[in-house]
Amino acid sequence: MKWPDNPRYFILLQVIIMPLFISCFNWLLIGPAYWQNWTTFGWATGIVMAIAISNFATNGFIASRMRGGRHLKPDEYITRTVRQFISTAVISCLHFSLAFFIYQWIDLPGFVADPLRLALGVLLVIIVDAIVTVSYENIYNFGYWQQSRQEVEILSKAQLQTQLDALRQQVNPHFLFNSLNSLISLIDENPKQAGAYAEELSSVYRYLLRSNESSLVPLSSELAFIDSYYHLLKTRHGASLLLETNILPGMEARQLPPLTLQLLIENAVKHNILLPEQPLIIALSTTDEQHLIVSNNLQRKPHRVLSNGVGLHNILSKYEMLGQPAPTIEDDGHEFRVTLPLV
Repeated sequence: MKWPDNPRYFILLQVIIMPLFISCFNWLLIGPAYWQNWTTFGWATGIVMAIAISNFATNGFIASRMRGGRHLKPDEYITRTVRQFISTAVISCLHFSLAFFIYQWIDLPGFVADPLRLALGVLLVIIVDAIVTVSYENIYNFGYWQQSRQEVEILSKAQLQTQLDALRQQVNPHFLFNSLNSLISLIDENPKQAGAYAEELSSVYRYLLRSNESSLVPLSSELAFIDSYYHLLKTRHGASLLLETNILPGMEARQLPPLTLQLLIENAVKHNILLPEQPLIIALSTTDEQHLIVSNNLQRKPHRVLSNGVGLHNILSKYEMLGQPAPTIEDDGHEFRVTLPLV
């Protein structure tokens, strides 16, 4: 059985609606004798109370099964409410009709079996069931709306933070300074290579500027961006940096949060030694379980690099806000590995 999601509604149903309903139902079924005879009042109230509890449990189970933990679109709300009302009304009528036959069986004082009174009692059951069903569905959906609104607010804040982080990357003076220095050097040494470098730099910043338009992007778009980003890094570090890619066919259409790979590669370059005789090797690979693995060999710099962990935290937050399984981070002292679920 699944009790109502809203405790206040549960209290209202138990304390106010149920006693009022029991009194009215017994009055319709028995007549004035219900109030005039304490024996009749006690037995009738107890019997209908037991039936009401059983009915409440049964209808609560039916409602939870019909809902199935899934929240429908607004245009499906009326259909589900009507279906739920029909189901619970039938169960309720069967439940409370038992009182009529129980009263006959125990020969309840003052009770006269009158089909008309039974019909009026069933009519009351249907009316109350309709009121309860509509009220409960409204409260349930209102609670879901509140929860959704809170999630939207959290997601909006996270998105604003992501946009701020991305903006900081876009105008990162250190990155821009290094990129322009490399470009200036290439203009004198190799104008043709300088032109290619400028194109890749333009591609990188174009992607950065558009990265906030979607919460998810295809893996193919991220890989195309990483090609340009790697070209910039490779121009600066040469043989000191290697990127290996092994993507299974069909995985390019899977999605992940934008800039995820850039943050991980930037993190690897920032924290490790890069030398021609001791290159940093970054590997991108996918698995049959629809995971993307980003790994690099560990050769940490002798002096600890100042870091606030924003990059990894940003990635974890994005996955959390999207309701996806969290990435796993592993560090065995020889290799740093991040496993990212692909959506």
